[in-house]
Amino acid sequence: MDGLPQDFLFDYAALDERQRTLKSSIGCVGIALHTGQRVTLTFRPAPPDHGIVFRRTDLALDIPARFDRVTDTRLATVLSHERDPAVRVSTVEHVMAALAGCGIDNAVVELDGPEPPILDGSAAPFVFLIDCAGIVDQPAPRRMIDVRRTVRVADGDAFAELRPALTGFQGLDLAISIDFPDRAIGRQALSLRLNPGSFRQDLARARTFVLAKEVEQVRAAGLGRGGSLDNAVVVDQTEVLNPSGLRMADEFVRHKMLDAVGDLGLAGAALRGRFIAHRAGHALNNRLLHALFEDAACWAATAAEPIAA
Repeated sequence: MDGLPQDFLFDYAALDERQRTLKSSIGCVGIALHTGQRVTLTFRPAPPDHGIVFRRTDLALDIPARFDRVTDTRLATVLSHERDPAVRVSTVEHVMAALAGCGIDNAVVELDGPEPPILDGSAAPFVFLIDCAGIVDQPAPRRMIDVRRTVRVADGDAFAELRPALTGFQGLDLAISIDFPDRAIGRQALSLRLNPGSFRQDLARARTFVLAKEVEQVRAAGLGRGGSLDNAVVVDQTEVLNPSGLRMADEFVRHKMLDAVGDLGLAGAALRGRFIAHRAGHALNNRLLHALFEDAACWAATAAEPIAA
């Protein structure tokens, strides 16, 4: 089972959900945020128990969307091929957030380059593509990862935790806070019970953001070549430089939560538990999944009862 750790075993529980995939294929073309390259992305259906896989069509190689394939977390989450680390797919978090937020378990994400298009900087365009393609149930029980014990990782005062779910809840609760010295951002906090409706309404439209003072540093590192005010919110201390302003007053913390949904989507199956974080980013999110799976007492694999075709 490529989407999960090799020792992933199932306890069959009464989670009356089927796996889901896309009804048809659909694609788009756009500019990648960090490489600045023009790239074509295509979502394709996949069979039960396939998981999410990124396919580099230009190289004819597949990379499973899994936490243990993450090789870089600077400004984005980057996956690398197991046998050839130079084969990468970067900035996967918005695509993964859209798939996880919409409840898609199985799909192939085809790319003819090393990074998905950034589009408007949020997950909303990918959600639109998924909705246009349609979503179908599959004749297989949905796989889930049940958090059994609290796991925590930290870096200074920044931290991320996974805790057991509240009694009777079969999904993921999230609570995130951020704190930036730039007054246009400041301190923001958000709590959300994740489901396709809440993801679409509360998270999908929140765009990525960058501090104006960091733009040149990012470009000097060879990143952000496709960034613009059309696909990122730029903050200069007390003001937002985008002429259209923000889409919501707390767009910054909403985008951080969107990123977390995408990063946690690399667990290999839907998480059942509570995610709590302060000033966390891609690096801590990935460390948290490693910490979870390193201790077998902290998690258990579950699935619904088998469903007849």
